[in-house]
Amino acid sequence: MWARYYEYLKSHRPDIIITHNEEETKRVSDVAKVLGIAHYLLPDLRAEEGDDLRVFKEELDDLYRVLNDYYHAPKLLIAPQATIAKKLPTKKYFARETLEFGERIDIEKFKEKLYQWGYTFVDIIEAKGEASFRGDIIDIFPPNLVNPIRISLFDEDIESIRSFDPQTQRSYKEELEEVTIYNTNLVRDSELESAIARSSFDVFEKDIYSVGFWVAQREDITHGKSVIHTKEIPEPKSYKDIEVINIDNLIAHKNKPVKVCVKSPEIARRSSIKDLTKVTFIYTDAIINIEGPDEIIVSLNKRKKRRVKRVGVVLDELKPGEYVVHEQHGIGIFKGLRQIAILGAKRDFVEIAYAGEDKLLVPVENLDVLSRYIADSGSVAVVDKLGSKSFSRLKAKVKERLFEIAADIVKLSAKRALSEGKKILIPQDITLFQKDAGFIYTEDQQKAVDAILQKLASGKIMDMLLSGDVGFGKTEVAMNAIYAVVKNGYQAAVVVPTTLLSNQHYNSLHERLSKYGISVTKIDRFVSAKEKKERLQALKEGKIDVVVGTHALFGAEFKNLALVVIDEEHKFGVKQKEKLKEFSKDVHILSMSATPIPRSLNMALSQIKDLSEIRTPPDNRKPVRTYVKAYDEKLIKEVILRELRRGGQVFYIFNSIAGIEEKRAQLESLLPGKKILVLHSKISSSVTEKELVKFANGEYDILLSTSIVESGIHMPNVNTIIVEGADRFGIADLHQLRGRVGRGGKEGYCYYIVEDKEALTEEAKKRLIALESNSYLGSGAALAYYDLEIRGGGNIIGAQQSGHIKNIGYTLYLKMLEDTITKLTKGEIEEESEVELKLSVNAYISTDLVPEDRLKLELYRRLSQANSIEDVSEIEEEIKDRFGHIDEVTRNFLDLIEIKIRAKERGIKRISNYNQNITIEYADKKELIKAPSKDDDDILKTTLRYLKS
Repeated sequence: MWARYYEYLKSHRPDIIITHNEEETKRVSDVAKVLGIAHYLLPDLRAEEGDDLRVFKEELDDLYRVLNDYYHAPKLLIAPQATIAKKLPTKKYFARETLEFGERIDIEKFKEKLYQWGYTFVDIIEAKGEASFRGDIIDIFPPNLVNPIRISLFDEDIESIRSFDPQTQRSYKEELEEVTIYNTNLVRDSELESAIARSSFDVFEKDIYSVGFWVAQREDITHGKSVIHTKEIPEPKSYKDIEVINIDNLIAHKNKPVKVCVKSPEIARRSSIKDLTKVTFIYTDAIINIEGPDEIIVSLNKRKKRRVKRVGVVLDELKPGEYVVHEQHGIGIFKGLRQIAILGAKRDFVEIAYAGEDKLLVPVENLDVLSRYIADSGSVAVVDKLGSKSFSRLKAKVKERLFEIAADIVKLSAKRALSEGKKILIPQDITLFQKDAGFIYTEDQQKAVDAILQKLASGKIMDMLLSGDVGFGKTEVAMNAIYAVVKNGYQAAVVVPTTLLSNQHYNSLHERLSKYGISVTKIDRFVSAKEKKERLQALKEGKIDVVVGTHALFGAEFKNLALVVIDEEHKFGVKQKEKLKEFSKDVHILSMSATPIPRSLNMALSQIKDLSEIRTPPDNRKPVRTYVKAYDEKLIKEVILRELRRGGQVFYIFNSIAGIEEKRAQLESLLPGKKILVLHSKISSSVTEKELVKFANGEYDILLSTSIVESGIHMPNVNTIIVEGADRFGIADLHQLRGRVGRGGKEGYCYYIVEDKEALTEEAKKRLIALESNSYLGSGAALAYYDLEIRGGGNIIGAQQSGHIKNIGYTLYLKMLEDTITKLTKGEIEEESEVELKLSVNAYISTDLVPEDRLKLELYRRLSQANSIEDVSEIEEEIKDRFGHIDEVTRNFLDLIEIKIRAKERGIKRISNYNQNITIEYADKKELIKAPSKDDDDILKTTLRYLKS
């Protein structure tokens, strides 16, 4: 594996080494690192001529960065065959520029340059290739840097250059003397622009990002260079690959110097090697294990998987025309920010329209009383009448119901926290069981397994939520808990929302556990009444160790149940989950969900739950290549035949039961002789299950169905999915459907088909481009934050609650649930009274400082939710860091928020002024104070002085 490359590179120095694939590229690179040979690494670009390159953004960013380096400072290039065979863009498309402290920048020219270099201009930077200009602050995320950079200007001179964290948007303290930035896409010129316009490729949106690479001038970069393909490298004569189990044994038994590859001196110092004097360390992240005539080289490193980033700054994306919920007045329509002068002082308000052309102006410092209206998918909001009592009556009803639900949850949780749980000792052979999985656990899987086993062994009851994207290995984690429980002499139950999942889990559990003498059965609606009765009796007598089932399991009796695993946790209501827990008061609970739980519910649940996350994709998972295409029979035929040629099968999603038979006839005439299975919700579940088993066994080529495959179905041989009418699905559903393919180590392909690209709404277009651009593993959370909330709306709390959610909106519903749980767990909390501020001062976030309304809204929302002076100070620092010097009206607004917080702490109801006379009103008294003048500054300072005294 390594020995060939090592022996060859010890005595040869070609200009270019061509490899078979990405894996081999990494191995050759590791050898070059150990030998100290400076080199570049090209990514494995597997795009076919004419493919939409948005899908290959990661590889392309990487390719352009490396080519920029290579053209400006050539050294050994290691390149996969598929990439180098394409011919690569010439040197004229690659540029770089160094910016230095104190240098003068012509902003307009610099902006134009970044545009020519392929940068996208945004309000807030989150990804490479983005730039943001906000007054005297410029943020840029060049492809050659790990973090984006923030440039502060004084007039046109660079006053400071600092890196910043794209998730928190906060700068690091250390200032940089200079920074070099590269172009992020090919440098545009008129020739390239017209080539893009003339091109006839079938892409969703024709621009430099989708077709630039194909139409640019390209050349064979191997021309005139010394080149070798790895297949031409001879077998080694003096070196051989070795497997290292114990480095100490190697040192003891071999009379040769041993070199050990390790990332840093710190790791070397803490390594398990007993005699550090016997080895020489090579500080590198390379992985290589070889033995030669006079040396041995081994590695302590492991290949690190990239973790999926958590969703960073979730912005307020309220747009005029959207529904909002006011905590007192109910559902209205958001009309946008309005600046209004009252008694000569300017302030910002949010305007909301209610029934009968009524309007409500909400001061921005009280934005925390507003939330987006989110209900179940398909719910239509009914706008309330301003001033009617109906909304407060609805809220009271919901509160009453929530109190019952929350009381049940908290009572059970309290009982479980106080009562001793069944102590599950960690089985001695657990590592053997893990090895038997057939793959190495990712770091996150191992952490989750360890956390669960420790909790089970603690003697306290476990109530754990395990979340992770589609196909990230949650089931394997759960199997460890099931194995431990059964080995301790107890039973386990796995509860799932659908019979399809029940069958799937039963098969995988049976296959994995039966060899250890663990009996597994299932109970769902496909099991006959006679069988169900027999199996329930066997559970009661303790003759069965593990049962998998749907809600058909509710009410089952067990001899000694210790663990309930709930899959697709968000599909069950809380009340249903409590039923499960009532199997036994001291049962351990493990809930699994691929849907990120909304933040506010997470906060409520974290008081009574353990949370664990899997954010690392398994080794063999590759991102699913995602394309958006207009409907074309030739394309459909080619896509399906390409999958069948590589021995796979295809999902074809057509979400209309009425038209599905006609679609089958179309496909049959297009693909004669291919076997097509049709499934939808009107086909009986027994037929569905039987047919799916046949499909899984390869008896059909294509599954034509409605979106029933969206949830939890695992078929590793299906690696292409076509979704017709994709513009009519929500973003979360499309992401879930895409997650059904690419699960067996083969690359998955997803085609979102639309009838007519030109007829799409702007929203649908944006949604589909977002899906096409964000196909990285684990993008579910980042992509579908709000949509997943919508999807989980009725499910997280229970379907019976969807009426309440429709009436008051999901966000307010969750906030009320959170308040109720908090009250029940932490004692009664007094209702917070709002402070009415009627100070006639100019106080708002100025447009000169923050020009974008959505960014202003985000800051207003966060400031309105600030609970302490520290919160306000932090946001003030952030505004200064992100937008530059804070002007007077913005500072006045920050003072106003401080006044609101301090007044709330002192139980003040209202603060108002007339000229320089300021009135402070408590519930039972009034106080009058006087400012030196009626200037804004004096009014605010005098009020703050009073509140601090």
